[in-house]
Amino acid sequence: MTIMVQLSGLLFWLALCFIAAGIGAAASISAGTFYTSLIRPGWSPPPYLFGPVWTVLYTMMAIAIWLVWRVDGFATSQTACILFLLQLGVNALWSWIFFVWHRGAWAFVEILLLWGLLIATILAFWPISMLAALLMIPYLLWVSFAAGLSFTLWRLNPQIL
Repeated sequence: MTIMVQLSGLLFWLALCFIAAGIGAAASISAGTFYTSLIRPGWSPPPYLFGPVWTVLYTMMAIAIWLVWRVDGFATSQTACILFLLQLGVNALWSWIFFVWHRGAWAFVEILLLWGLLIATILAFWPISMLAALLMIPYLLWVSFAAGLSFTLWRLNPQIL
């Protein structure tokens, strides 16, 4: 693979990840107001923290999938790429379920699906690129934290969620 193909691939994966981020962000336009109106546990992060954390995570995700893809395109990494794309779509959907449609139970079930897809993606990445798999670990940790927060918010706010 030439350097231009590799650079184009990196730009493609970055763009795709940030398009997914944009889809989620579109649902989060009024998230700060909604989030602060909820009864939150003492360990919930402030709203301003989510943007920077997700920016770093989406960048790491794009680099991870690029590392997998650049080994041999889709030829040897088709399953890994499909799993990555599935989790990316599920990730973007969560914000809509929680912030727009206010469905706490569905958001929790959906984030558990995301968690499972992330585990599967990391396992699929590992034999292709250990570094790619490791780059996904902070994302898995954040989603694990978010799953706990999602569950807690749903249980603390049954009248809203």
